[in-house]
Amino acid sequence: MERTATGPAAAASPPLTGAPFPDGLGAVPVPAIADLLDGVPRQRHATPLAPAPGPAPVEGRPAAPLPLSLSVPRLWRLLPTPAGTPFTFAYMAVLAVTSVFATLADPALVQALYQDSSTDVAHLVRTPAVVLLASALWIAGGVLSPYAVAFVLVLTALERRIGGARAACVFLAGHVLATLATEIPVGLAVLVGHLPPTSLHRLDYGISFGVAGSIGALSGLLRPWLRWPLLALTAAELVSDLIAFVDPMTNWGHLIALTIGVASWPFVRRWVDAPR
Repeated sequence: MERTATGPAAAASPPLTGAPFPDGLGAVPVPAIADLLDGVPRQRHATPLAPAPGPAPVEGRPAAPLPLSLSVPRLWRLLPTPAGTPFTFAYMAVLAVTSVFATLADPALVQALYQDSSTDVAHLVRTPAVVLLASALWIAGGVLSPYAVAFVLVLTALERRIGGARAACVFLAGHVLATLATEIPVGLAVLVGHLPPTSLHRLDYGISFGVAGSIGALSGLLRPWLRWPLLALTAAELVSDLIAFVDPMTNWGHLIALTIGVASWPFVRRWVDAPR
């Protein structure tokens, strides 16, 4: 550790050989002075003390400045990129295209595509795999809906932590399992006569189940001060929608998807440290 010189400048250098000291001690040979200074740490030029301790600079190399990421939050990491989050970026591009198409195309054509992509009981019985994938290509409410914004932020954060393939598995688990959990009871209710046959053709499409499942999974990777408020706010919003009783089957599906995401915590926490 370097010290700071505090004495007068005239005392920084010993007198020449044979020269008397100012106090009249007489001439002292240079070797004697050197012997006396052997026990004193060598002094360098005066340097003001640093305000905070830091790593010692390498000799002959200037100390590296603090990285910008330590002082300025990298807000751009909240958004998907082709290299960093390829799954979210590609999926977002597809959803943007379908949303623009739904806005500009003939409404009758769009409604027909919605119906063909619907994960109702009638379609799930005939072509389950096709409609489960096709229904996730549309955003109910367009690209400015709350679920569209949540999709971008949540899937980006989740993919940066566990990778694209695993983030896709989490999203599909929420989308597929919550869909089956809501549509199978409808089919059984129609079978026993508690619901009319028209319930087999209920319009059901969108990404909201997958987003809700992803929110539940991501919350397990966050710090407690952020995890529990996120879960509480999300659950409160979904419960309020259920109480409103506008679309109870879909609202139950959102809560089921959120629960599926929470149930995936052991897996997503293990995936954080696993090779991708």
